[in-house]
Amino acid sequence: MQKYEDPAHWNDAAQQYEKTAHPFTALYAETALARVPLGPDSRVLDVAAGTGALALAAARTGAQVLATDFSPGMVAAIAAKALPNVDTAVMDGQELALPDSTFDAVFSIFGVMMFPDWRKGLAEMARVTRPGGTGVVATWEDTGAATFLLCRQVCRTLFPDREPMPMPAGLQVLNDPDDFTREMIAAGYTDVTIEKITHDFTLEVAALDAPEKLFGMSPDWAALNDSEQAAVVAEIRRMADGRETLPVPSTALVAVARR
Repeated sequence: MQKYEDPAHWNDAAQQYEKTAHPFTALYAETALARVPLGPDSRVLDVAAGTGALALAAARTGAQVLATDFSPGMVAAIAAKALPNVDTAVMDGQELALPDSTFDAVFSIFGVMMFPDWRKGLAEMARVTRPGGTGVVATWEDTGAATFLLCRQVCRTLFPDREPMPMPAGLQVLNDPDDFTREMIAAGYTDVTIEKITHDFTLEVAALDAPEKLFGMSPDWAALNDSEQAAVVAEIRRMADGRETLPVPSTALVAVARR
């Protein structure tokens, strides 16, 4: 089992994720929400919600939101906000324990792409979206984003003869707009539009003092020995050139579709 398929890993990572990844993914969540009109009468589902970047933003529209994740630690982080219009549940996005046609809008922001059975995840999203409702899925272009992308780029520079480690199967397919569109249609959605959105992930250079926290889930990082990992860290420090932060431009594909 890969780390990203283990709820226990995400339980342990929830606090760090909320501090670093949440503000970054929230940029894309806001973009996704801007494409879907929501209001107090809307019912919204957030699949693989993490610490709730999308769910909390959707709640600000007045919508009634259900945030689900397979990690109890992630769900607890959302529940701790105690918002009256946000409910939470520990739930596997590959088998949602929810009735058909329940929600006006169903979102997954960088979640379904990580599922072992990501096609089932997309189909489950479509199943619980009401006819005429909206499904929104965000995934990454190329080979990921933020520290994943930075690690892969640096490894390509330092070790050009080494084959990169495979990325999650869903990401390998959904990072192409045409393939992404086909998969959304196969899942049960129609009228799919794909938009590319780029934001900078801001890497705190001081965080390189504990590189495992930054890169521990990257398959490229895990494949390196100690000296190679040290070389990657040194190269990133060189790229920063004395600055306290290093921007990592990261492009998402946001699919908006009708049920």
